[in-house]
Amino acid sequence: MRHIHAPRHGGSPTRGSWGPYALTAAAVTACAVTGAKAVDPDSTWYRGLDKPPWQPPPWAFGAVWTPLYASIAWSGGRALGRTRARERRVLAASLGVNLALNAAWNWAFFARRSPWGGVLGTLVLDMSNAELIRRTQRIDTAAAKGLLPYAGWCLFATALNVSIARRNR
Repeated sequence: MRHIHAPRHGGSPTRGSWGPYALTAAAVTACAVTGAKAVDPDSTWYRGLDKPPWQPPPWAFGAVWTPLYASIAWSGGRALGRTRARERRVLAASLGVNLALNAAWNWAFFARRSPWGGVLGTLVLDMSNAELIRRTQRIDTAAAKGLLPYAGWCLFATALNVSIARRNR
């Protein structure tokens, strides 16, 4: 049976082309689960931190991250489905590094109880987001645009993390 794939720069996935979406969904899920294992917003340490008044309420983080993770999986799957050979491997590596950095922030901030470690982690993640968007843009504009809310939220998280670190020297 011949597999039909979506066009390189448009169209929707068709029979046989769901593999990249399944791959990115699995990678994003692994990132979310790995990162979540380090998060303990009810810990005495975290509750004792001086946080800025503009920090969202705790429930907002899950409400925001769920659709952001879905958009990362969709964008990654769409872009990977439109690449071939070396370009695909490089994009997959870029996405993998980005997701590892995403999960690592939770471990730096919460598990190590290090606001400044979190700042370093989120700055590196912001650079990775820019690189991933740039690389994705070369392949598919819609997929790159799908990553913009994620990058925007991470920039907000960077500002929040810097504020927390400064307030808790």
